[in-house]
Amino acid sequence: MGKHNLKNNTHTKRNAAIIAAMGVGAAVLNPATAGAAPVSVPNTNYTVDVPDEAMPYVQPYIDQAAQAAQRAEAPSAPVAASPIKSDGQKIVDFAMSKVGAPYVWGAAGPDAFDCSGLTSWSYAQAGKQIPRTSDAQAYGGTPVALNALQPGDIVSFYSGASHVGIYIGDGKIVHALNSDSPVRVDTLDYMPINNAVRF
Repeated sequence: MGKHNLKNNTHTKRNAAIIAAMGVGAAVLNPATAGAAPVSVPNTNYTVDVPDEAMPYVQPYIDQAAQAAQRAEAPSAPVAASPIKSDGQKIVDFAMSKVGAPYVWGAAGPDAFDCSGLTSWSYAQAGKQIPRTSDAQAYGGTPVALNALQPGDIVSFYSGASHVGIYIGDGKIVHALNSDSPVRVDTLDYMPINNAVRF
């Protein structure tokens, strides 16, 4: 890889010198030239005598050569790979984007939610369809032990699964609690847990 870059860099420098020399060729051959100044081709060991009157025509070639040499020598920055998000994390991200949205009974977004409206809307944004009501969600997925919860799992609360939220990690859920509270984050033990499921 290093040899390849060195070869390209040398090739660029050689071309720059040739271009610069060709750019001044006509003027250098003119014997009536009054004065000339030595001009170094950037990033090379080449120097060319350029007549004063030819300098305005030659300078653009010198500038192009300098820019080409800089590009050839600049190390290319590694491209960072974007982390791939799990479906569960996508669901969490959608739900978290609605923190602060109002609670409205029967609402399923995008501007207001009830508890199962928030969960079903968040899942739908991630491309997953789940039942609409809290009890259907609580008993429609695969049961998950509380010590095995992953972001995106649905946790139901109270007997009969009358309330649901989305586990976001670190012992917390995001949920639409009631008409007195907007969508918010609380600890998992904020209410009595009924069960947890994964879709």
